[in-house]
Amino acid sequence: MFSFLLAVIYLSFISLGLPDSILGAAWPSMQPMLDVPVSYAGIVSSIIAVGTIISSLMSDKVTRALGAGKTTTVSVGMTALALLGFSFVTKFWQLCLLAIPYGLGAGSVDASLNNYVALHYSSKHMSWLHCMWGVGAALGPSIMGVALTNSWGWDKGYLIVSVIQMVLTVVLIISLPFWKKRSKDEICENGEKSKSLSLIQVFKIKGAKAIMLMFFCYCAIEATVILWASTYLNSYRGIDAETAALFGSMYLIGMTVGRAVSGFITAKLNDTQMIRLGLGITTVGVVMVLLPFNNALSLAGLIVMGLGCAPIYPCIIHSTPERFGADRSQALIGVQMASAYTGTCLMPPLFGLIAQYIGIYLFPVFIAVILILSIVMHEYLCHSLKKTQK
Repeated sequence: MFSFLLAVIYLSFISLGLPDSILGAAWPSMQPMLDVPVSYAGIVSSIIAVGTIISSLMSDKVTRALGAGKTTTVSVGMTALALLGFSFVTKFWQLCLLAIPYGLGAGSVDASLNNYVALHYSSKHMSWLHCMWGVGAALGPSIMGVALTNSWGWDKGYLIVSVIQMVLTVVLIISLPFWKKRSKDEICENGEKSKSLSLIQVFKIKGAKAIMLMFFCYCAIEATVILWASTYLNSYRGIDAETAALFGSMYLIGMTVGRAVSGFITAKLNDTQMIRLGLGITTVGVVMVLLPFNNALSLAGLIVMGLGCAPIYPCIIHSTPERFGADRSQALIGVQMASAYTGTCLMPPLFGLIAQYIGIYLFPVFIAVILILSIVMHEYLCHSLKKTQK
């Protein structure tokens, strides 16, 4: 029972990553057919992002009403239908319309699954599950690439991914009896069933604003590096475009491999220690990119940054029930997810403006400033919670 459900959750995390980067792979083929400007891909991704933020904020109420199993099943099913719709669109407005249920479904399953794993499984599984997200994120563009290479068309790429999501939906339906009917996140310390929290109530929780800002900063770093690292290496460091693109992807590879390794290290270190270790290694990576000595150091720095970032996201999530209470963890994780998506949406475009009007050379400085703020917020959180416990 336990192993079957865990296998389903692992599959769910792969599925969660599958569509995340597929739009970028498909857009060069979609854009001419839809007859819209290249920049319109940003409109679609923004609609998806807004949907994920909204559904993340609603995840506490939805998960308490349906349970983690049903919420995950409905959300994956909603995403599958949206992706199926993507494969039939002929107009840009149709794409925008379908992006709404896609975003809403993605946000709900992300927040609900992360909280369920944080409550019921060890930190090593949280790290390995987020490693599986990386596998899914890499598989999505690969599936689209196969469809385009074989002249099947971008629509068939979306169709393949939607079918995979539909199969997972069926598996999730089968797994529903195995999900715990009464999770400990539903129970208060006095033994009564807990109630969902409003956004105002969440903000009043000691340390909530600090963890939200830290999560905002972490995901801002991740998204900014993914979007701008290759451009920085090519435009400022003078590295050829092919090598720059390769090492830009090395950040993600480093993060995926790092999460696989982190799962073993969590047997020796707790979540707080893992987060500090990750922030420390990330700092070393940023310094390597920042130093003006040679290009090889900058290229290696991106890999080190990926390895450092690896444990931060999963360990922040996994530590939430212990830090804030199991009965409040779903609300906190939902708000954390919303903060993460907000950082992902806002900060890469902000650096784009900085690069355009000041210079791309500020890339490592921009990352360093956000990283310092993230470190300060984490230490402030640890200090404030320690004082509360006393």
